Amino acid sequence: MKNVWIPIACVVVLAVFAAGCAGTNPLQGTAGSHGVAGFWAGLWHGLICPIAFVVSLFNHGVRIYEVHNSGVLYDLGFLIGASSSIGSAGHGSGRGRRDR
Repeated sequence: MKNVWIPIACVVVLAVFAAGCAGTNPLQGTAGSHGVAGFWAGLWHGLICPIAFVVSLFNHGVRIYEVHNSGVLYDLGFLIGASSSIGSAGHGSGRGRRDR
């Protein structure tokens, strides 16, 4: 049982090191063609991210995430929106187990 935790610990350590290599967004706080995206834009982009992903596969001018954002507030809105649209997909699967 102890041997199971060694590979998991290695993966976690490598993930932390890889995350440390990520840089900051150089465009954060700069105005794009429509200004700086804030909380409400992040919420909207999070809600439509499944649709935006499919469209971005065929149209290279469409992106899921707005790089010209206000920072933490945009990220919070995007997280709430994405968890509302994507995170609720498994909600019905747990109900079937309780009914059995």
